[in-house]
Amino acid sequence: QVLLVESGGGLVQAGDSLRLSCAASGGTFSRYAMAWFRQAPGKDREFVAAISWNGSGTYYADSVKGRFTISRDNAKNTVYLQMNNLKPEDTAVYYCAARAGALSNRAPLYTYWGQGTQVTVSS
Repeated sequence: QVLLVESGGGLVQAGDSLRLSCAASGGTFSRYAMAWFRQAPGKDREFVAAISWNGSGTYYADSVKGRFTISRDNAKNTVYLQMNNLKPEDTAVYYCAARAGALSNRAPLYTYWGQGTQVTVSS
């Protein structure tokens, strides 16, 4: 059983930056591909970014490409999401997720999920 705890969300203005963190415990972190998803009010959960178990592979949604960067530190059992040039449409609850296998943009393939952290971007 892997426990994921997100942190770093908050209220920012358009154009600002935030860095989200997701700390994992209870499993061998380096065995898991990690991803960030988000869910805005009234919308379905959507893929944001994913990273392979060793960080060599990353994948981004088109809506965040060039603005967001996913990274991980296996020594700290933590995955990060650096978000730059934030836009009001980035407002959502951000979730991290883990799966044993290759990185994916498909939420049903992820086994473990955190509780989420709220990101609000004002215009």
